[in-house]
Amino acid sequence: MPTSWNNPAQIDNYLGNNMSNGDALVFEAHLLLNPELVDKMQWQQKTYMLVQSYGRRQLKQEIEAVHQQLFTHTKHSRFSQKIMALFKKL
Repeated sequence: MPTSWNNPAQIDNYLGNNMSNGDALVFEAHLLLNPELVDKMQWQQKTYMLVQSYGRRQLKQEIEAVHQQLFTHTKHSRFSQKIMALFKKL
C-alpha cells in the first residue's frame, strides 16, 4: 500500500472495492484522520457519478437515433413490420 493518500488511483481502488480488506481498513483509518482526503474522495465519487450519468444519456440518445432510423425510414419498413408482428403475438 503506497504511503501517499493523495493519489486518485488509491481513492479509485477504494471506491471500486478493488482493495484487500486490510488495505481498505487502512484507507478508512486515513479517512478518519484526514478530512482533506474525505473531501477528495467525495469529489472523485461525484465526478464518477456525473460521468456515468452523461454516458447513460449519450447511450439513450444513440438508442433513440437507431430506433428512429429503424422505425421511421421507409427502407426499413419490412423490418419494423416484422418486429411489430412479434409483439402482436404476445
